[in-house]
Amino acid sequence: MARSDSIDLRHLKQSLNGREHGLFSPMASYSKDAIRRFAEERIDLGHRQNYAVDSDRILHSLAYTRYIDKTQVFYLVDNDHITHRVLHVQMVSKISRTIGRFLGLNEDLVEAIALGHDIGHCPFGHDGETYLSQLCEAYGIGAFQHNLQSVRFLDKIERKGRGWNLSLQVLDGIVCHDGEIHAHALSPQREKTFDTFDQEIADKAATPGLPLTPMTLEGCVVRMADTISYIGRDIEDAIRLNLIKRTQLPDSAVALLGDTNGTIVYNLVTDIIRNSFQEPAISFSPKVSDALKELREFNLNNIYLNPKIKPGAGKINHLFKVLLEGYLKDLEEGNEEAIIFREYLHDMCDDYKDNTSAAEIVRDFIAGMTDQYFLRQCPQELRPPRIRGRF
Repeated sequence: MARSDSIDLRHLKQSLNGREHGLFSPMASYSKDAIRRFAEERIDLGHRQNYAVDSDRILHSLAYTRYIDKTQVFYLVDNDHITHRVLHVQMVSKISRTIGRFLGLNEDLVEAIALGHDIGHCPFGHDGETYLSQLCEAYGIGAFQHNLQSVRFLDKIERKGRGWNLSLQVLDGIVCHDGEIHAHALSPQREKTFDTFDQEIADKAATPGLPLTPMTLEGCVVRMADTISYIGRDIEDAIRLNLIKRTQLPDSAVALLGDTNGTIVYNLVTDIIRNSFQEPAISFSPKVSDALKELREFNLNNIYLNPKIKPGAGKINHLFKVLLEGYLKDLEEGNEEAIIFREYLHDMCDDYKDNTSAAEIVRDFIAGMTDQYFLRQCPQELRPPRIRGRF
């Protein structure tokens, strides 16, 4: 028998799980402690560690593939060097893993949360989220929230409605990421179960402003890294598009963090590691936290709310309504030649179709679209023009 045939890979898994206790911080999340809604013999008896399985399931999901053409901040701009959602997610993963490595946390869990955290974003970024949310509320299915939709895609829609059966720790980190909310420090709320998780989902759906806190330090790291990854990168994109000038950045924030994406990321990551090492929370120092908050406010006022970056906003808003109403009509009429049947509901499991309202089905379909797929479904004459290169 060849030596490779005699190696017990499950024994290697046990060895890796055991090694975590020597390598990781006592406050880390160990792979053996992952909780799944449904037991899976091929995982329990297989040789791969839990969070590594989850990371690969997300990476190979159809929803992950669609990151490639989803807006981060700037849409309808013909410039190949502007950040799309896929690059942002890769940055969050890299930054999170760097922080996690220095703090002795589980990098597989960090990676899985980071890769999945924005999968629920609809076309055209936060503007698209606003337009879709208004329609969802008008049709009585509640506000659209991309973090809830991320969990919905991975847990309820992928694999034709069967979902991926990801671990609680991963799903919790995804739903709690809220990178748009500034936090000086985050301490995990560790005692969660799928029952409490489901209740948090319901509570968040009913009250969109409800703050959620991850159950793991790894989830807290990803939430902080989300902000770190976009704050400086959005500045670089805005400068490249001639929207702002580097000299406009607030002096007090620049003095602590720098004025380029590289220095901003380095200084923020360094500060988090220094302030969180062997601590039960992930935190910035007070001065750096204040500087980051000031920089976020600068970005909000000069980039995210700048009307120059929304030249086609009115048309995009209208197109969301056109598509939603058209798909609802197709469902009501049972038009099985319509694209929502052919490209979305075809082969979807009965549980999804029987327990999802027409408005929810349309929401799920539109939320999963890339920007270009969305536009291809719209009449040519209604599509907004693109911006070439710079504002």
